[in-house]
Amino acid sequence: MRDMFYVWESDDPNTWIEVRLADFNAPELNASGGAAAKSALERIAMRRTAQCIAGGGRSRRVISYDRVIATCRISGRRIGDLLREAGAEEGGR
Repeated sequence: MRDMFYVWESDDPNTWIEVRLADFNAPELNASGGAAAKSALERIAMRRTAQCIAGGGRSRRVISYDRVIATCRISGRRIGDLLREAGAEEGGR
């Protein structure tokens, strides 16, 4: 699934937090559109500062499968919206 990534403030991977986007549901990596969604997320978010607010997924849970579900923004824009504008396909479970 390519609607998740890690956020961190330190170079220590033990402190990194795995985040799943609440506002974008990407296809699984091996499904049609999955690799393109991964590439789009990398282009949009890699090494950029993101502000994330936990919560807001379909189930309204904050944690799912050890990931924090959050809406994240880069330069004030939601990453989910940026992915859609980049043409990333939605359709995961």
